[in-house]
Amino acid sequence: MDFLRPGDWREALALRAERPGALPIAGGTDVMVEINHGGRRPEALLDLSALAELHALEHEPAGEDPAAPAGRVRLGAAVPYSRVVTELGAELPGLALAARTVGSPQIRNRGSVGGNLGAASPAGDCHPALLASGAEIEAVSVRGTRHIPVDDFYLGVKRNALAPDELIRSVRVPRATGPQQFSKVGPRNAMVIAVCAVAVALHPGRGRVGVGIGSAAPTPVRAREAEEYIAGVLADGDLWERRDPIPPAAARRFAELVAAACSPIDDVRGTAAYRRHAVAVMARRTLGWCWEAHRAGASDPRPEGGAPCA
Repeated sequence: MDFLRPGDWREALALRAERPGALPIAGGTDVMVEINHGGRRPEALLDLSALAELHALEHEPAGEDPAAPAGRVRLGAAVPYSRVVTELGAELPGLALAARTVGSPQIRNRGSVGGNLGAASPAGDCHPALLASGAEIEAVSVRGTRHIPVDDFYLGVKRNALAPDELIRSVRVPRATGPQQFSKVGPRNAMVIAVCAVAVALHPGRGRVGVGIGSAAPTPVRAREAEEYIAGVLADGDLWERRDPIPPAAARRFAELVAAACSPIDDVRGTAAYRRHAVAVMARRTLGWCWEAHRAGASDPRPEGGAPCA
């Protein structure tokens, strides 16, 4: 196995084009486990850990993009989870909550959102929050740059939309304009692969609700029908402005629609039936947490915040 260590971003792109079979690595929290356990044997490793561009965290100002009225946060592909947790809790609360549940402190110091996207595991903790927020991925090659909406990024189990010569340079996530929440099912909050996970993001200025689901389908998915349904309920009742409670029947129907967006399987971590039930429960709870925060004008109505198992 060859080990390739480019000195700068331009060299990294040239090596990626020349050796498309080389496996990119930065934190190595997924890749090295697979290699050590014999699950993967790439022809080469392309080490990107030393590239300054991938460790940059930038705050893009608001512009004319209606999908990001408060601007975006641009996360370099190698920015670790620990920085997301400590630096972005206010701007990207859903993603920060999800990042808190990833592995141990050591893993959070090495692993990154970009690495989570590159692995494209349906159980990746960051995916639901990225879907609910409406993130996009900056994919770069020697041919140029593409911005891929996160909805279009996941193609199958551990398959993504990157071309063989492309690398993820950054993830651009709209700053939160309303409460966001994340919850996953597992024996404990961290150091476990999610049995299933749900993220909800309120976008009051746009009258929209975003919902992302993880570990309950071959890819992470958005619950589009549920999003449209609950947004309609909130608009028809003028609830965004009045901030009255969501009718219980509407919350139950929302949870049913979120569960219906899943296509889970039975495996060693849980049955398909259990996953559907758990997704419905988490959908109702995360929506409730978000709505109570919206009513209170806060980002998190629970005293200690966090991302609990549901």
